[in-house]
Amino acid sequence: MPIMDITVIPLGTGSTSISPYVAACHRVLAEVEGIKYQLTPMGTAIEGELEVLLAVAKKLHEVPFQEGAQRVATTIKIDDRRDKLGTMAGKLKAVKEKL
Repeated sequence: MPIMDITVIPLGTGSTSISPYVAACHRVLAEVEGIKYQLTPMGTAIEGELEVLLAVAKKLHEVPFQEGAQRVATTIKIDDRRDKLGTMAGKLKAVKEKL
């Protein structure tokens, strides 16, 4: 299953704080069916079908604009492994086993 790491950054808001925008993005995520997501200190990891992830990325990119931002920079990384089923939990487990 594809895993997307996304960071949505509102620019020129007059504040260095972005937590209100992150919270607004997570409210959007809570309404999306068929995904799992996890807040990280530097972004959000989302697990789901590729088409859903891409649609979610578009929704999340729009959130800061809806909240009043005039410019948004969004970074997306997608890990789409086709040789075996991959999950966020599985990726973490694989690293922890090697520690």
